[in-house]
This record gives sequence, C-alpha cells and structure tokens, in this order.
Amino acid sequence: MKLLHLSLLAFAFAVPNALALSSDSEQPVYIDSDSQQLDMKSNQVTFIGDVKLKQGSINMNADKVIVTRHPETGEIQTIKGYGQPATFSQLTDDGKTLEGEANELDYKMVTDRLIMTENAVLSQDGSIIRGSVITYQITSQKLIADSSSEKRVSTVLQPAQVNK
Repeated sequence: MKLLHLSLLAFAFAVPNALALSSDSEQPVYIDSDSQQLDMKSNQVTFIGDVKLKQGSINMNADKVIVTRHPETGEIQTIKGYGQPATFSQLTDDGKTLEGEANELDYKMVTDRLIMTENAVLSQDGSIIRGSVITYQITSQKLIADSSSEKRVSTVLQPAQVNK
C-alpha cells in the first residue's frame, strides 16, 4: 500500500486558518430518516433510508447512519454513514465549504477525526484528493490519503491554492 501524508493541507485546501466551523461541535444533531432502530444495550441508534444529518454547518447524507453514544455520559462518540456514496459537507471558519464522499464515513467526534473508506474523495475550492481511505484530522487540518493495491492516491491542486 502506498501512503501519502499531507501535513501541510493548506497547499491542498485554501488558507492555513481554514478550520472547520468551531461552533459545530456545540450544536445539537438533527437526523431525518425513513426509519430508526434503537439498541439500548449497545447505546446505538441506526437510521435507515435517505438519512439526512445536520449539526451546525455539518451535513451528511447516507443510506444508513449509526450513532453510538457513551454509556455513562450519553455523549455522541461516533457517527458512521454508509452509502453509494455517503456524502458530507462542512463550512470552515473562513466561509469555505469542505466536501467529501465515500462508501463509508466514520466521524469520531471525541477526537474530531473523519475516516472515509472506499472511493474516498475530499475537495475544497476545486482541489481534490482521491484515495481508498482518507483520514482527516479536522481541527489540526492533517490528512492521510491511502491507496489500495489496485489504485493510487490522486490529487488535483488548483493554481490559486498552490500560489497562496
């Protein structure tokens, strides 16, 4: 497997201070779906059918979403979205939109990390990164894109971002 580590995500995605909208984690999570199933023992809620999730500026659309909460505090630990593809978008503090899609999205809220698996794509302002797995540390803006044995990581950088 090939591994590409882009610790200077500013080259790929706009300006260095383009953090995810800082107030998003303080907002309630709204979820609409065709059905939902609650498993109280595992502290999981599964939403099925045209699932639309919103938290502040974060939007996720998927065929299925599983939300896992901490058993003692009730705090949301993970949100997993599945689709062909599942999509998400989030506004950054500088007003730009970060967009992504993959067959599986795994947002670990405690660590503020998004792991996109299978046909993963992350884009902003025309710059695009594609890989088998993309791990994005939202607050520190660090990204790891990994390829499979069949495909390599592919990146397109737009000139406006490269010249900044």
